[in-house]
Amino acid sequence: MPRPSDWFVHPRRWPWWQRWRRDPFVVQTVRSTAAATLSYVVALQLSAEPAPLTAPLTALLVVQVTLYSTLKTSLRRVNSVVVGVLIAIAFSALVGLTWWSLALVILASLVVGRFVRVEEFIPEVAISAMLVLGVTQVANTAWDRVLETLIGAVVGLLFNVLLVPPVWVDTAGDSIVDLARRMRQLLLDIGEELTDPYRRPDPERGPESAASPAPAERAVARLHEARLLDNDVADVDAALRQAEDSLRMNPRVKEGLLHRIVLRTGLDTLEICAVVLRVLTRTLTDLAKDRHGAALFREETAEALQETVRHLADVLVTFAVLVTSHSSAGSERAEGHLGEELRAARAARDRAAGMLRSEAEDDPGHWQLYGALLAEIDRVLDELDPDHRGRRLMEELDRHTRAREERRRRVTSLATRARRVS
Repeated sequence: MPRPSDWFVHPRRWPWWQRWRRDPFVVQTVRSTAAATLSYVVALQLSAEPAPLTAPLTALLVVQVTLYSTLKTSLRRVNSVVVGVLIAIAFSALVGLTWWSLALVILASLVVGRFVRVEEFIPEVAISAMLVLGVTQVANTAWDRVLETLIGAVVGLLFNVLLVPPVWVDTAGDSIVDLARRMRQLLLDIGEELTDPYRRPDPERGPESAASPAPAERAVARLHEARLLDNDVADVDAALRQAEDSLRMNPRVKEGLLHRIVLRTGLDTLEICAVVLRVLTRTLTDLAKDRHGAALFREETAEALQETVRHLADVLVTFAVLVTSHSSAGSERAEGHLGEELRAARAARDRAAGMLRSEAEDDPGHWQLYGALLAEIDRVLDELDPDHRGRRLMEELDRHTRAREERRRRVTSLATRARRVS
């Protein structure tokens, strides 16, 4: 039976055309180029400017990899330009262009941009105000700039409405599984180092093929790798946020909320496991420093711990495959393998616990490190347990349902007040 870690084909092994089609950068580049060119053609017909470059600039800014992000960016971009134009018109009517009026325009634009919540387009408020203030025919230039901005925003929005961007769930799922594979490799390396002092030499390679006891430097290296998992989690979180946005307001997606919750809770679980792995490597590092180059455990204990972390490594990948599976057959297969690996991991953990108890009796000075090691293994097994995951999913679904009902009550209350006032 193949191991769960072999189910996942790494994206680097895909054909080039498949990698490009699933690469957000490639997709974004092609879509932005097409939308900007189309908005320029439309602006040439509607704007009085000979080169209406504001329209393609706006399209470049508003066309995002998801429909939700495009709509949000379009509203902010148009809002920032309109506010900047209004500020410029007000100042031109009162004082005109001088060095001190320019300073006041910039200051007012940046402050007002903060209040109107245009987020990343706050500098655009000041830019629009300065460009309009610096021309003689303020009204005509202001109208042309607003018109070109609207053209770019509308074209970019319609481009993503008619040609709906891809759903990036698969890309986020690949990132989650890839994170689990890196965690698995870290656990396998830890298991190998536990048994290195007892590795027998290869007769063909001579006695130098036998590994020496793992020094503290190797344990520190594993601790450093575990800390780097935080960067991997951040990258996966960014990919997952993009996938969540692609599910919002997407007509091709049904049950988008369920997809978002399944992936988000899955990543949260792996993030907790990454934290626990960092603590586990810290425990082994402390023990290695106290051993001063000697073996960390007796041979039978080291072998039992190696078996435990090997099963634990496969549980991580199986869990990732389960939360990213789209078919019921794949989910059932992954769930069955997850149950088998969890039972094997718990059995190996119980054998290792008995041996660690014996070692603690002989070495009472390190009993707290032995206990911490078992507690960290138990924490990972508990986080990956299907029952624990089921409770977490239900809690998240209930929370989102309550939030949706609260928003609905607020809208109903506002509508009722509006009817009473009218």
